[in-house]
Amino acid sequence: MTGAAVLRALRTLSGRFPAPVESVLPPASCVLFPAWRTSAVRTLQLSPALCAGHNKWSKVKHIKGPKDEARGKMFMKFGMMIKIAVKEGGPNPDHNINLAHILEQCRSKNMPKASIETAIKSAEKAKPASQHMFEARGPGGCLMLIEVLTDNNSRCHQEIKRLLTKNGGMLSDGARHNFSRRGVVVVPGRNVTTERALELAIEAGAEDVQETEDEEEQPLLQFICDMSDLKKVRGSLEELGMQITSAGLEFIPRTFSSLDQDQLDATSTLIEALNDYPDVVRVWDNIQAHS
Repeated sequence: MTGAAVLRALRTLSGRFPAPVESVLPPASCVLFPAWRTSAVRTLQLSPALCAGHNKWSKVKHIKGPKDEARGKMFMKFGMMIKIAVKEGGPNPDHNINLAHILEQCRSKNMPKASIETAIKSAEKAKPASQHMFEARGPGGCLMLIEVLTDNNSRCHQEIKRLLTKNGGMLSDGARHNFSRRGVVVVPGRNVTTERALELAIEAGAEDVQETEDEEEQPLLQFICDMSDLKKVRGSLEELGMQITSAGLEFIPRTFSSLDQDQLDATSTLIEALNDYPDVVRVWDNIQAHS
């Protein structure tokens, strides 16, 4: 029997039977459990409503990846992140955990050592710059936080507003309330089952664990915790034999927006335009990932 004949036979048979039980269960890639504060017994649940999942959005919003011109932009953004971290906690990574994690990310992306040292020194000597967080609403009603570092507040405000308006967005007070700043430790997710991910989260003292992908479609696990627990959770995961991809502070959405493909494309264009503006450090969003 030819391959085409086999396929036709399988299609015929599949129409005669009901869908398997697994098809009505929540996807195994969706992993999320609440933070426990009082109970010694933790009940783990899968929550499809807030799952990250293996998704297209994580790749869509990082369209170009760290290559050529985009690589230079990435290093520039890291330099801005270093300036903000130094401004908040000083230039010594031994006493500034956020700076330590950013420097680790720089090294993992092969940012030259000389560039890292220059960024730290320039952060100490740099002329005063203001750090701001713009609240915005994008295509389909998704929410965004736009983190900027600028020496010209008026110019920056007008340019952010122009980019939003041009690409289907607008400034929107109140978006900040939909995000909470949390510690996030990222580890490779290959060959780690859902059950093992939950076990690791409990043992490490994390509140949530989400499964997602990087730009190369490699699975990742994000362990989410209180900011003050970031160092402890990271250390626990390392003791449990996990390789740390990155660790740092991020803005995690409380609720999510689900967009259709046209809205995703429009939002991707908007985020790319914002990231191309030199004063923008990072853009955070609450877009529901699609499997």
